[in-house]
Amino acid sequence: MLEALRRQLSEGIFEKVAGPDRADHARRIHEAPGPRLFADDRPIRHVHADHAMFIGGLRALLLQSLHPLAMAAVAQHSDYRTDPWGRLQRTSLFLATTTFGRVEDAEKAVARLARVHRHIHGTAPDGREYRADDPHLLAWVHVAEVDSFLRCHQRYGAEPLDDYDGYVADMAVVAEAMGIPDPPRTTAELEERLQSYRGELKGTPEAREAARFLLFTAPLPLLARGPYGILTATAVASLPVWARIPLRLPYLPIAEATGVRFAGHALMRGMRWVTS
Repeated sequence: MLEALRRQLSEGIFEKVAGPDRADHARRIHEAPGPRLFADDRPIRHVHADHAMFIGGLRALLLQSLHPLAMAAVAQHSDYRTDPWGRLQRTSLFLATTTFGRVEDAEKAVARLARVHRHIHGTAPDGREYRADDPHLLAWVHVAEVDSFLRCHQRYGAEPLDDYDGYVADMAVVAEAMGIPDPPRTTAELEERLQSYRGELKGTPEAREAARFLLFTAPLPLLARGPYGILTATAVASLPVWARIPLRLPYLPIAEATGVRFAGHALMRGMRWVTS
């Protein structure tokens, strides 16, 4: 009975994260012969194979929403309210393909994403025009993801990472393929680039609405709501205070350092058991 429950939970998780075609995608990504962008021992493979990516992905979405132009593109061109799992599945497929897939498949994934970005443009509520293929906006999305994935792995990863700079450098390979000029290649450069955007960030109504949706109203079966609550709490707790204030997210340092962190580690252990 326990094994049957484990399989049921595993199927439910992968259905949400990877979509109904996950088996076909997995075979193509992991089993197809041919050269890869990254060798087996590269840090990017270590980080992206870990369940802490669940926390890092949610943190990245919250952090990215603080740029008004990036958030306008999501609000006006994304169907995250009606199909939140579709966006998650597309993102996870892109990460898996560029990290573990053949070079030719990774290049196709990057080209496909670039074609999508070329068609996303408009005017933000503050009157500024935006384009999703703007290198400056792409760089913001990139540094928010790299910072989130790395920090959450540092805190909740199953095995420690020895080469933090190597992970940032690996991610820079994908960033350059996407047309992002001079992406950061060390943790020091990553922090400097992240801080350089601080003056452009603010908590817009669209960003706060997206945060409320992600944290409180995402469509989930009853069985998953408790674990998802822990996931959201760990993601919020990993954000710096300067990112929480504009989104009106709480800061509870004692609870976060004790109960939330303990629950986050317990959740990661449970997810590793479920998907083992």
